[in-house]
Amino acid sequence: MDTHVVLGLGLGFTAILAALGGLLLMVAFQLNRKPVRDSIFDERQKGTLFLFDGETLVDCTPGGQAVLGASNVPGTPWVKLLAYLSAAFPQIDQQLAKLEEEGVVTLASEDSYGQPLLLMAEQRGGLSRITLIDAETKDRSPGNDPLAHRSMTEDLAFLRSMLSQAPFLAWREKDNGDIVWANTAYLLRAGDLFPGKELTWPLPRLFERTATVQGASGQRQKLKFPDGSVSWFDLISMPDGDGRRVYALLADSAVQAEATLRDFMQTLTKTFAHLPIGLAIFDSRRQLQLFNPALLDLTGLPPDFLSLRPSLLSVLDALRDHNMVPEPKDYRGWRRQITDLERAASSGVYEETWNLPGGQTYKVIGRPHPNGALALMIEDISTEITRTRRYRADLELGQSVIDSMDEAMAVFSETGILVMTNAAYVQLWGHDPAESLTSDGITSLSRHWRSQTAPSRLWSEAEEFVGTIGDKEGWSDEVRMLDGRLIICRFTPLSGGATLMGFRVQQATKEPSPLSAAERRSA
Repeated sequence: MDTHVVLGLGLGFTAILAALGGLLLMVAFQLNRKPVRDSIFDERQKGTLFLFDGETLVDCTPGGQAVLGASNVPGTPWVKLLAYLSAAFPQIDQQLAKLEEEGVVTLASEDSYGQPLLLMAEQRGGLSRITLIDAETKDRSPGNDPLAHRSMTEDLAFLRSMLSQAPFLAWREKDNGDIVWANTAYLLRAGDLFPGKELTWPLPRLFERTATVQGASGQRQKLKFPDGSVSWFDLISMPDGDGRRVYALLADSAVQAEATLRDFMQTLTKTFAHLPIGLAIFDSRRQLQLFNPALLDLTGLPPDFLSLRPSLLSVLDALRDHNMVPEPKDYRGWRRQITDLERAASSGVYEETWNLPGGQTYKVIGRPHPNGALALMIEDISTEITRTRRYRADLELGQSVIDSMDEAMAVFSETGILVMTNAAYVQLWGHDPAESLTSDGITSLSRHWRSQTAPSRLWSEAEEFVGTIGDKEGWSDEVRMLDGRLIICRFTPLSGGATLMGFRVQQATKEPSPLSAAERRSA
């Protein structure tokens, strides 16, 4: 009994070990098994084959993948294939369009394409099978696809042509500085820099090694040629294995543009330096970026303070501390005024006259600039204001002088426009020019005078005398008003073609009357 139990346990244990061993063998087999390519074609399939459902690619051989990868035309695999085949098979799209009707299409490449190429297309079960065969290499071993090799060769030739014809310099150098490869542009520059010298490997260096070893992009270096000309280049370096790849981009235009800009800025700075108007330019963050010496002279702000690029509020606060702004009633009102100034200047409408506590008068203008910048201009107009005030005071003094005279006076310009009267004139004729918004002329005033006097030719002669241009002599005459008063009128030419008319009421004691216009003409 015990023997049978032991035998049974031994057999069961042996079966378990066998099962585990088999399971381990299966796992090892799966791990060591090479991945199977998810394709209906064998990887060793000879030739280049494509399987399409309409214009949708179903599958292709590795050679077909290489052909599609060599096409630079964007689009679907069908579009890429037609673009690649169009060089060897003109009108390939029209020929393949007949496939559904004919079932089989066979084409041979053009003679100009080079190596002969065959295309076989057939319709099977609703799918289009397209096969490309190199006619000269039909017997090559499986897995060696000539079309894929040709595509890679053409692609390599194209890349070499692109790099050799590139307008920039490109080269590869080792860590020790030896140049082991260079493109055509580099070789041409080396020939220009070392005329008559035979170029051997390693090639001569054109730029300092430190400029290329540092690896920082955008380093600017120059080459000076034997004829005296200079070319500037921007260097871009990239690590590449045991060395680095370096590209040199021509930067002559950039250098010339920077020099032109620098000269323009210097000219602009000199112009600003000679301006009598204080100029302060703030950027979009309202930080001071530029100022001229006139700003220092007008505001008295220290140069060290302005060199720190203070904000607009800081500049205006400093002006307030120096008593260079109108003194506000309170600080809150001052801050509100500053905010209004910035808002108005940003919209281009700020223009104000500041009457300073020291007696100066400044004209302040704010103008917006591109990108949110702000220009503040300060001009000292104290002399102009003083001159204007003096002129206004002289006019008021002259007006007071003629207002104090008993004789009514009216002054006309060369064009016959009334420019000045006195109080006696207003009282005599009941006409105050200050009450009218329009300029009165000699013709309209003559009508007013005629309406208040007896009929007389004097007013017609007065119009003619005022309108006469050139030399003219003064004269006088009498006219009687409707209330019976006798008015002696005198007409005197003034400088600049102006005319003075005087009107005096004849007193009861009559003095010898002056010559009338008629007597003056007869005399």
